[in-house]
Amino acid sequence: MLAQNLPAAVLWDLDGTLIDSEHYWMLSEQALASRYPGEWKHEDGLDLIGLALPVSCQIMKERMGIPDLSIDEIMHELTDGVLANLEREIPWRPGALELLQALNAAGVKQGLVTMSMRRMALTVANSFDREIFQIVVAGDDVTNGKPHPEAYLKAAAALGVNPEHCVAFEDSMNGLRSAEAAGTKAVAVPNMMQIPDLDGRIIWPTLQNVELQHLIDLFVA
Repeated sequence: MLAQNLPAAVLWDLDGTLIDSEHYWMLSEQALASRYPGEWKHEDGLDLIGLALPVSCQIMKERMGIPDLSIDEIMHELTDGVLANLEREIPWRPGALELLQALNAAGVKQGLVTMSMRRMALTVANSFDREIFQIVVAGDDVTNGKPHPEAYLKAAAALGVNPEHCVAFEDSMNGLRSAEAAGTKAVAVPNMMQIPDLDGRIIWPTLQNVELQHLIDLFVA
C-alpha cells in the first residue's frame, strides 16, 4: 500500500474545489434566465453544482422556458460567460494553488476532472508556465457525467494508476459520489454546499495549510 508514500495521483475537481468559480456560473445562468419567462432562483443554481453540464443545461432549458436554443448552444453560452470572467481573474480556492505546486514539486501526478467543457478546463490548466496537470478529463470527454464514476476512472486509467491509490478533491455531493464510486480516496472540501458527514467519509474544512503528509496519512489504516 501507500502508507509510507505519496498518492499515485491527485485528481482535482475544478469549479468550487480548485477555483472559486461557482458564482461565475450563477452569473451566467442569471443572465440567460433574464431573457426567458421561466423562474430561476439561486437555489436552482445550487442544485446543479457538480452535475454533468448537458444535464444542467437540460434542466435550465425546461425551467427557464428556452424554446430557441439547443442544449449545446446553452452550454457554449454559459461557458463563454464564465470564461470571460476567468480571463480577468482565476479565483483560486484557499490553499489549492499552494497544494498544487507542492505536489508538482514532489513529482506527484495530477489530473483535472471536471464537468465543465474542455476549453474552459484547458484555460485553467494552461495558465501555468509549466505542466501541472498530466491529464484533463472534461465534461465533453465522457459519456456519463458526475455522479457517475466514469470521469475519475478515465483519469486514473490515462495516468496509469489504480483509482484506489489516488486522492480526489471535490466540493459537491455529485462530484463526491463520482469520486467515491470510482474507488478513490475522496476528500470533500465544502464550498457552497453542505456535505453530509457519513461514516467513513472524509471531509476537510479547507485546503489551507494542507501538507503532503496529510495526503500520506489518508492511506494509513
